[in-house]
Amino acid sequence: MKKNIVVIAGGNSSEYEVSIKSGNHIYAEIDGERYNKCLMFLKGRDWQVEYAGKKYVVDKNDFSFVQEGEKITFDYAYITIHGNPGENGMLQGYLDMMGIPYSTCSTLCEALTFDKYTCTNYLQGFGIPTTNPIILFRGKQYDREAILKAVGLPCFVKPNAEGSSFGVSKVKTAEALDEALNKAFEKCPEVLVEAFIDGIEFTCGLYKAKGKKVVFPVAEIVPKKEFFDYDAKYDAKLSDEIIPGRFSEDVTEKIQEMTSEIYDILRCEGIIRVDGFVRGKEVVMLEVNTTPGMTANSFIPKMVKAMGRQLKDILTEIIEEKL
Repeated sequence: MKKNIVVIAGGNSSEYEVSIKSGNHIYAEIDGERYNKCLMFLKGRDWQVEYAGKKYVVDKNDFSFVQEGEKITFDYAYITIHGNPGENGMLQGYLDMMGIPYSTCSTLCEALTFDKYTCTNYLQGFGIPTTNPIILFRGKQYDREAILKAVGLPCFVKPNAEGSSFGVSKVKTAEALDEALNKAFEKCPEVLVEAFIDGIEFTCGLYKAKGKKVVFPVAEIVPKKEFFDYDAKYDAKLSDEIIPGRFSEDVTEKIQEMTSEIYDILRCEGIIRVDGFVRGKEVVMLEVNTTPGMTANSFIPKMVKAMGRQLKDILTEIIEEKL
């Protein structure tokens, strides 16, 4: 019998709409001849499954739904929620209690990587070069001069636990810092301030399944705006994404090795994506994405295409790894 696969999209963050697009794309790519598949939309306490053209309320007691009097349960969940609760470990913890395998990292890994400051400091302990951010807390006073002395100008201000570049600002003057912090604090009670890295931005995807490691081609990002913000991520006209990037063989290998090392250090599962900068021959990690975007304009599908592989086959490998 075919296994029942549910793709979970939506969530409670600013990335809700992006997650829906990712979910639709993944749903379309999952092998329908191999699996029974359906799409679930989650927002707050409203969990609904779309199946055979109709929507059904999810029973959270056992993660099931009833169709024409028949209870349908799931054998596997493919999580494509960007942000809370799919990228911070909450949904993973629930599925663990339900005994349902899923596509992403564990609860611990998700919680760790969602908190950028904690993840950065954890990886520094293993020798991974990072941006050394400063963390500030909403409602607590800060010393503007001390911050700018530590990170310099220009610098970046961003929410500590929010994705897709929401609330991010590039600060060029000391006077602009307060406004940038207020903007970021609207998204998250904890905010990071980090030094500007004058280098070339990259991103690299990876997954490990069935005893093999598959590192995707490294992408080079050339934003046409001030920096690679939310608009540039999801509007192809606002950035050039070169896959594979124009890096030397040595630098490319260094990026891929660092991505693989981070995967192992954090005990990741499924597909992840590591973002960072190349400065000369130095490779610096910016952040780790454990549920990377999977829209048609997202990096992972483009990397898969550049490899000459089919996304459907990769999704099957990831699903079968835990089934």
